[in-house]
Amino acid sequence: MTETREETDVTEQSARPSQIPLLNLVNGFMAFKTLAAAVELDVFTALSGRGARTEAELAEELGLAPRPARVLLAALTSLELVERTADGRYRNTPLAQEFLVEGVEDHFGGFVQFYDRVLYPGWQGITEALRTDSPVFAEPEERDSVFEVDNFVMTEFFGNAMHAVALTTAGALAGAYDVGRHTALLDVGGSSGGFPIELCRRHPHLRATVYDLPHVCPVATKKVAAAGLEDRIGTAPGDLFTDAALPSGHDLIVLSQVLHCAGEERNRETLRKCFEALPPGGAVVVCELLLDPARSGPPAAALMGMNMLVAHDGGENYSETEYLGWLADTGFVDLEVVRFEAAGANGAVVGRRPA
Repeated sequence: MTETREETDVTEQSARPSQIPLLNLVNGFMAFKTLAAAVELDVFTALSGRGARTEAELAEELGLAPRPARVLLAALTSLELVERTADGRYRNTPLAQEFLVEGVEDHFGGFVQFYDRVLYPGWQGITEALRTDSPVFAEPEERDSVFEVDNFVMTEFFGNAMHAVALTTAGALAGAYDVGRHTALLDVGGSSGGFPIELCRRHPHLRATVYDLPHVCPVATKKVAAAGLEDRIGTAPGDLFTDAALPSGHDLIVLSQVLHCAGEERNRETLRKCFEALPPGGAVVVCELLLDPARSGPPAAALMGMNMLVAHDGGENYSETEYLGWLADTGFVDLEVVRFEAAGANGAVVGRRPA
């Protein structure tokens, strides 16, 4: 039986890929901006304060007209951030209740707002960044990264944004690596101090130091005081890239989301400083969104590399293979990769200074 032209056209049409995956990519910014608007409007805090609310009640509290409130709630429900009860009221989903209500320690809203107000505008220049190999929302004459701002308000904004991610990522690391074998932690580029706060809570014998730029350390001091850990966590102002050596006296050094900010040469120098600062038997933990050996994913790691292109003069996300090679070249032994899933990292590469 001869296949007709019409049947051939139908077969060829059915074999074509769907446009839906492309549509989902294109619509990604809409989902993000919907979340950002809801955070700015304090939708999740409002829904937490007095329980489930009707559309009209929430609209009145937020100062929204009926149509915007209706459209926003439909969008948030579709994103599984809000759920509609059987009697037509709205309430937070467990995810939103846990992380998007103002006042909780690991409030994720600051992270959303940092992306919305700082990173999102910069991404408008991503094509320029690709063509010029330079950051597009930092003034090259003044600094080579958007994060190098000696301004406490901006620094605290960034620290607050990263704090929730640091706390949960540190918790995930603690579940995959035995931090308890160590007694003194140096958090290099520790920003708000989220890592030492979480790890010291889990290990009462642990003491820690946050090493970061002088204008960043006050943010950590404030967070540490709020956590009631001033007697165990201190700060050491310094500059990783210009200081000749790191603070000594620690048997564990954590580099969390630090090495992706720089190129290979600078990262090798950082690892050398870590090696020299550690006592025999001490360990360095490189906590990152790791690319797979083929550098084909996962998306969170690959896209963060694009973000480094926008925000930094140098830096990208690297594979575990690259980190393992640098650690070995530096002299670290007993190399291992530990796996976990968190917003700030999908694993860590660990090396030990020979005993």
